[in-house]
Formats: sequence, C-alpha cells, structure tokens
Amino acid sequence: MSKTKVILITGTSRGIGKYLAEYYCGKNFLAAGCSRSANTVSSANYIHFTADVTDEVSVKKMFSEIRKSYGRLDILINNAGIASMNHALLTPLKTAENIIRTNFTAPFLFCREAAKIMLKNKFGRIINLSSVAADINLEGEAVYAASKSALVSFTKTFSKEISGYGITVNSIGLTPVKTGLVRNVPDEKMNELLGRLSIKRFADFSDISNVTDFLISEGSGFITGQNINLGGI
Repeated sequence: MSKTKVILITGTSRGIGKYLAEYYCGKNFLAAGCSRSANTVSSANYIHFTADVTDEVSVKKMFSEIRKSYGRLDILINNAGIASMNHALLTPLKTAENIIRTNFTAPFLFCREAAKIMLKNKFGRIINLSSVAADINLEGEAVYAASKSALVSFTKTFSKEISGYGITVNSIGLTPVKTGLVRNVPDEKMNELLGRLSIKRFADFSDISNVTDFLISEGSGFITGQNINLGGI
C-alpha cells in the first residue's frame, strides 16, 4: 500500500478549498475534493467529486470510491460552508436550514465516514474549519455563528470518541478571508468584526495552511479536541 498521504478537502471549487487542494497537491499529497460545481483544480495528484455535501447517499458513495481508489484516507479538512448576513428576525427558515445542513450536518457526515476508513490504519487527522464568529457573537450572523458553534462542540466531543484509534480532531476558527463568502457583507460589519481581533486584518490563505500543516503532521498526535482561533479574540 502506498504510504503517500491521502487528503480529502470539501468545497474545492474556489476560495480556501481550492487553495488547499492545490497547495497539498504541490506537496505531493494524493488529494480528493468535492463541490457542487465542476472541477477547477488542475493536478495529476487530484481527483474531484461533484456532489452535494449534505446528501448522505452521495457522501457515502464518495467515500466508497476513495476506499476503492486508495485503500486509505489519512486527512480530512471540512472546508465547505455558507454564510448569510441576516438579522435573526429576518432570517427565513429555509436559509437557516441550509446554513445548518452545510456548516454542521455535512461535516458530521464527512467526519463519521472518514473515521471509518482511518480506523483501519490507526491514523487520521481531521480538521473542521469553523469561524471566530462562533465566539464573537457578531450581530447579524446568529444562525451562521450557531452553526459554527455546533461544529466546534462536535469537534471536541468526537475527538474523545475516537481518541483511542490514533485519530485527532481539531478545528480552526477562521477570520474573514477575501473570498466570495464575504463579498456581500457590508463594510461596516466587516470592519466591526476585524476590530474585535487582536491582529486586525484579513487572513491570508497561507495563515490557514500554516496551521493545517501543523495539525495534519504526525508530530501533532498529542493535540486533539482543540479550536484554534486565528487573529486572536
């Protein structure tokens, strides 16, 4: 069996997910990614699945293909997510349900299925990308913040459930990154959020990969159930 690390990243059609897929392909990982749209990553080390991350049947099929193709999965980065800047009183139920399904239900499904494969080799690294919004309690992001808070809580509990199998589970609280996810957020709200950080700037893609590099390394095996907030809050 090849010892080349196999990494799965969700939401790889653009933004952070695409960057991470290309970054780890460049570091000679075997990378798999998924999104609802067509593949935008060009690398011989990459395979793409067009799938809805909230659909259990599609998710299970994807993991079956990964198991058949590689026989292993070493790393999972749950990146796919959506946001909506709405006052809670003005948030439609459908919007709230979509946010919860994408930001929490989907990572749950991926964590569950990834861990089943990782158990075989007694090694795994799972990283859930959360948000500083979970701790800042920024007005206008009630449902989004709640979805990310649920993800952090799940990360901590799930890490305990599988700690005996060489699998670590951690989360990273992202600050705003200049991607399409924040394009429609008013400047006033964005500046207010950045003003609550110790380091008052947007995150660069490299700020994120610096942390994922550490958390997926074999040397990080004694760290699990942690949430690392970028920028300081």
